[in-house]
Amino acid sequence: MSNEIDSKTKRDKLAPRREPYWAPLQKGAAVGFRKLENGTGTWIARWRDDEGKQKYRALGEFDKFDDAAKAARAWVESCEQGAKTGVTTVKEVCEDYVKALRAEGRHATAKDAEGRFTRLVYGEPLARLPIDKLRATSVSKWLNEQIEDDEEADEEDVRRSKDSANRNLATLKAALNRALQHRIVATDAGWATVQKFPKVGARRKDAFLSMEQRKALLAACPEDLALFVKAALLTGARPGELATLNAGDFDKQLGALTLTGKTGRRTVAISSAAVAFFIEAGKDKLPAAPMLATAYGQRWNKDSWKKVFKDAVAAAKLPDAVVMYALRHTAISEMILAGMDSFIVAKLAGTSVAMIESNYGHLRHDVVTAKLDRVAML
Repeated sequence: MSNEIDSKTKRDKLAPRREPYWAPLQKGAAVGFRKLENGTGTWIARWRDDEGKQKYRALGEFDKFDDAAKAARAWVESCEQGAKTGVTTVKEVCEDYVKALRAEGRHATAKDAEGRFTRLVYGEPLARLPIDKLRATSVSKWLNEQIEDDEEADEEDVRRSKDSANRNLATLKAALNRALQHRIVATDAGWATVQKFPKVGARRKDAFLSMEQRKALLAACPEDLALFVKAALLTGARPGELATLNAGDFDKQLGALTLTGKTGRRTVAISSAAVAFFIEAGKDKLPAAPMLATAYGQRWNKDSWKKVFKDAVAAAKLPDAVVMYALRHTAISEMILAGMDSFIVAKLAGTSVAMIESNYGHLRHDVVTAKLDRVAML
C-alpha cells in the first residue's frame, strides 16, 4: 500500500513538523517518519495494546522505508508476544509479585510482602530502577540503609534491625526471582550476590554482670570511663543517650534526667544513688556542657569507648561477651529482679513493655517463683 513516506522522494517533499507522518503496518501498528528542519528525519514505531494504550519506540535513522518498517514490525511482534513495551521497574515487579501471591490464595504472605514493599521499596530510588538495570550495589545500599547503627542504637537494636533487613531482602529477592522465571529479565546478576547479614536470627544472650564483676570492671576502668560505666549501671540508659546528656539535663530538685535518644526525649526518675552521682558529675559545669566527658573534655562516642572498654573488660578478667550494652542489660535485669513493674521499667528504659516481657520475662517468672516459695501452702 502506497503512502507518503515510503520513498525518499516523497519524504523530501514533506514539511518539517514534530508530529510524525504515519504509515499503517497492520491493525493497531504503524511506522512513522518525523521530518526535521535540516531536511533529515527519524523513524518511530507505534503500537496499541489490548487496553487501547498507545506505545511508542524510537527506531533511529534509516535510508529506506522497508528497513524502518522491518524494525517496527520486529518491535510490534515482541509486544504481541507479551514482552513489555516500556521499562519494567523494580516497583512493577514487586506489585506483580503481590498480585500473583493473592491469585495463588497466599493472602497472608501477600499482605506481609505488600507491607514491606510499601514501607521500604516503593518510596526509594530503587523502586524506579528498570529491573534490567538493577545492580547488586544498589540492592546492597538499600539493605545497609535499613540498619540502625548510630550512637543511640544499642547492639540489640542493631541485631534486630539486621534480622528484619534479612527478611526484607528475602521478600524482595522472591519478587525479583519471579520476574526472572517469567523472562522479564534475562539474569539475576543484579541481586543474586547480595548476601543477608550472618548470625542475627536469634537474640544475643547478653552478659549479666554480678555485683563482684561490676566492681572489678569499675576498678579496671580509667577514671573518665569509670564515670560513664557507673552512670550506665545506675540508669540503664543507652550508651548513646548518656553520651548526649548535658549537665542541664539533670534536675536535682525532681531527681530526674532528661535523656535524648532513638525514642526521642524522655524524662525519667532516678535513684537516690544516681542523684548523688550526677550532683557530683555535674558540679561547676555549664548547662550545655557534656555531663560525662572523656579525659580530653570531649563527648563520648562509640569510637572513643570501644577499645578502652574492651581493655577494661580484659583487665577485669570478664568474658569477651561483655560489651557496653551489657551495662544496660544488667541494670534492666536488676530492676525486674527487684520486682519493678514492666510498664515502669519500659518507661525508664525508653522501650516497649513487649520488649521487656520478651527479653526479661523469665526474670519476672523467677521473682514470682521466689515469692511463692515463701508462701506456706501445706
